[in-house]
Amino acid sequence: MDIRILPGNVANMIAAGEVVQRPSSVVKELMENALDAGADQVTVAVQDAGRTLIQVIDNGCGMSPDEAVLCFERHATSKIATAEDLSSIMTFGFRGEALASIAAVSEVTLRTRRAEDEVGCEVRFADSRHLSTEAVATPKGANFAVRNLFYNVPARRKYLKSENVEFGHIVNEFTRIAVTRPDMGFTLTHNSREVFVLKPAKSLKFRIQDLLGQNVVKQLVDISADTSVVKISGYIGRPDMARKSTGNQYMFINGRYFRSPYFNRAVLKGYENLIPEGTSPAYFIWLETDPGAVDVNVSPTKTEVKFEDDSLIFQTLYACVKEALGKNSFVASIDFDREGAPDIPVLSGGFDSYRPVSEPVPSIDPTYDPFKNDGFPSQDSPYVNVIPGEVPPDIHQADTGRSGQSAYQGMSGLSGLVDRREDYGRLFEDKTLPSRSVVVLHNRYIVMSVKSGLLVISVRRARERIFYDRFLKALSRNEHITQCSLFPVQVQVGVENRLLFEEHAALLASLGFDIAPFGNDTVVVNGVPEGYSVDAVRVQSMIYDMIVALRDDHNSMAAVMQSAMAERFARLGAAGDNSSVSAAEAQRLIDALFACENAEYTSSGHKTMIMIPEEELDGKFR
Repeated sequence: MDIRILPGNVANMIAAGEVVQRPSSVVKELMENALDAGADQVTVAVQDAGRTLIQVIDNGCGMSPDEAVLCFERHATSKIATAEDLSSIMTFGFRGEALASIAAVSEVTLRTRRAEDEVGCEVRFADSRHLSTEAVATPKGANFAVRNLFYNVPARRKYLKSENVEFGHIVNEFTRIAVTRPDMGFTLTHNSREVFVLKPAKSLKFRIQDLLGQNVVKQLVDISADTSVVKISGYIGRPDMARKSTGNQYMFINGRYFRSPYFNRAVLKGYENLIPEGTSPAYFIWLETDPGAVDVNVSPTKTEVKFEDDSLIFQTLYACVKEALGKNSFVASIDFDREGAPDIPVLSGGFDSYRPVSEPVPSIDPTYDPFKNDGFPSQDSPYVNVIPGEVPPDIHQADTGRSGQSAYQGMSGLSGLVDRREDYGRLFEDKTLPSRSVVVLHNRYIVMSVKSGLLVISVRRARERIFYDRFLKALSRNEHITQCSLFPVQVQVGVENRLLFEEHAALLASLGFDIAPFGNDTVVVNGVPEGYSVDAVRVQSMIYDMIVALRDDHNSMAAVMQSAMAERFARLGAAGDNSSVSAAEAQRLIDALFACENAEYTSSGHKTMIMIPEEELDGKFR
């Protein structure tokens, strides 16, 4: 066995496998370097979701020609000098691996100039090799252009996802960095189209609104806590706006984004019994602590950190979330402090004696016959000039003339009218009533009698089975029916999720959905499959559930994917419709269910109906 030292370019390519996982990794590293360089304006331009070009321009401090070449060397950094510096890191970057890793798997051109220099320089690298250095005229700051990412690693390039997926990751990284610096300006363009143009914001909330939309900001409430161990600030979402997707969850430590399932549980624990199981709230939480009490040197991507006392931070974060929800009346509370509160008088039963209440008495003309005098009252009637609300002189005699019965019940003309009305109702017998009597129980179950006893059908599972058969037919035979909405519904989903709908447009159209992009971060729902609810609130909820379904991997075999997607959207349609079920609709549901290939079970194997034999019913009454 021969042991050798790897060449520098090979070592850099191995390091690139950890640091540069996809185009969004390049965007993250270059944006962080721009912020560390003191920039207050950062522009990101990408082509083909980063495959062709990733360009990051900043107005930071810039570099000299020698520094511009040296920064591409492995472990070259200006952030730390000794081992002690690792315990006081407040910058984004410090390892010195990012630029070396990027230059190992792409062609990089750097133009940079310091404020004190008259001219700048242009440095070119490819495959970890320094190609050239030239003097050029360039603005103060740095301009990195990364072209042909993974051109020398075909296997890595082959496993990149579609353009929309990769650009969605870029948007995600851009958002994580831009939200931490509301006082700075950021711009993101894709294929020469502006996606974000962010000017310095007045506050963090305005920056969140610029990035994620007004709908997200409306559901946020403030949180804050200041202890000797950690300072917590930021926003958490309202419990009633919790979604099944895990989007819009951001946690930062000393301004650096990080992921922590442990602290995420602390947030969810604060929402205990306030949100449905399987849903997650949005949150934007900033933690500030002593840099020496946190280790950010855990992973090459710097998205994982370790804390000196994470259990104490867990309890503080949990209490902070719980307190914020309590202050905003999202949890039940009892206030025993009534000092200074105004007394509200309680009205007794004798209040009417101080303000007499007189009930209006209706005026009744027992002599009126609508089939005489062209429907007008007779001029001979003593009631023709009675003022409304005034009691006619003989109302009591007329009203109780026949053993307490009202007078009009004894009038021959009016009794004939009543008979005619009854006959009139029989002319329009409801032909839509089911041929067999059914009972709908709480809009959840359909109960009907059969020869051997009672048949009980679950409405939700019946719909799930019906939708599954329809969607499977739509995917395999391209047969679908779309019911168009009279009023299209706009749903703000964010840039990343809007790209998700754009990527799966063909799949959604084959299922019967008519969903189109509307601007950068919104989709408009023009139609849904037959049987889906078209109510605006339910459509919005459906869109958020669809985001979760569409994020799953769909690269499996076509037949398996079709079955899985049909099952997923069948559950989505069945759970999203809680409207009332009439007897006629119940009969139509029964007919559609028994027309399915396997009416007794859903696609996931759950029963759609149960039979209660007559003998079992008899036993209940013994």
